Amino acid sequence: MLPFIETIYAQILLMLIPLTIISWLITRLAFYLHDKSSNQKSMIDQINRLLPQTQCGQCGHAGCRPYAKAISQGEAINKCPPGGSQTIIRLANLLNEAHQPLDPAHGENQPFAIAVIREDECIGCTKCIQACPVDAILGAQKLMHTVIEIECTGCDLCVEPCPVDCIDMIVTSKDTRWTWPLPSHVATPRGLMESVL
Repeated sequence: MLPFIETIYAQILLMLIPLTIISWLITRLAFYLHDKSSNQKSMIDQINRLLPQTQCGQCGHAGCRPYAKAISQGEAINKCPPGGSQTIIRLANLLNEAHQPLDPAHGENQPFAIAVIREDECIGCTKCIQACPVDAILGAQKLMHTVIEIECTGCDLCVEPCPVDCIDMIVTSKDTRWTWPLPSHVATPRGLMESVL
């Protein structure tokens, strides 16, 4: 009886050794794939931060993040007209690639412009709202629409679907919408107290 039990234990032990090795290999593979996936996601995030976030689709992708993913997989970095040469240079530096000019097949770099709806001509068809990739247009059916200027990325996608051609792209500096001039005299707490007294 005793030799029989020892034989069973020996067989179980012989079965466990390959299973242990296989489970160790699977665990190592899972860690490797997770690290590779994390590095890939981190690279996509870094590339995405350098893109202008206009979501215009001129690069041939649905938005900036899909283009960032494609770049991380080897697609050309020169397909973003809104970003222009500055974005291409930043991407080339990040990816250690040669600087290259903007691909003219995807458009040309234009000065930053925001959409402005001539509200008295708007018929409230909502076609511009449906076209806007960043929800920067406010309005309802059969009511006037307006552009939330600070949200507009200047992608120009709302202009074409407008049936009454009441949307203009007005050139502006995006920076002026985010910064305000400092006052010439900034009152200190003591100065405020003196002015109140």
